[in-house]
Amino acid sequence: FQGLEDKIVPPNQAELMVAALRAKGVPVAYVPFEGEQHGFRKAENIKRALDGELYFYSRVFGFPLADAVEPVEIENL
Repeated sequence: FQGLEDKIVPPNQAELMVAALRAKGVPVAYVPFEGEQHGFRKAENIKRALDGELYFYSRVFGFPLADAVEPVEIENL
C-alpha cells in the first residue's frame, strides 16, 4: 500500500523491497495509490488500505474474515 507521492519512502524504494520479497518467494502485495503521500489523506484510500492489509493477513495466517472485503492480489502465497 504505497502512496505514489510519498517522499518518506519513495515508490521506487517500495518497489525494490517488493522485488526482493518476490525473489525470495515471500508473500507480497503491492497496491499503489495515486495522489497519496506517506500518510494517506483520502478516507476511501485509508479504508481500502486497512481492508487490504487485513485481507493480506487473513490469507497469510489463515484466519477467516468476519466481513467481506475487497481482495488484493498476493504473490507467492
